[in-house]
Amino acid sequence: MESVMARKDAYPREFKERAVALYRSSGRSMESIAKELGISATSLTNWNRQAAIDAGEMPGIATDDRAEVVRLRRDVRRLELENEILKKAAAYFAKENVLPKGLTD
Repeated sequence: MESVMARKDAYPREFKERAVALYRSSGRSMESIAKELGISATSLTNWNRQAAIDAGEMPGIATDDRAEVVRLRRDVRRLELENEILKKAAAYFAKENVLPKGLTD
């Protein structure tokens, strides 16, 4: 039995691509293909929609672009954290009037 909340990347990209190709080439219903593969029809519907977006057949955010956005957001969070640490360090050194060597020259 399939869990209600599957992991985000529960299926490899190649599996998704092959499932979509099977659906598109078979002429069979999405439900029958999904049942045969042991996945939900909703998953296959979503994969098919995303494949159409990636192929430029319909508007939307392509998979590679989505991955880039995720990576950039992660980088922004990391840089914001680093910036906060530097601000706290600068405030500490200013308060203590203790600067590391090389900064007073």
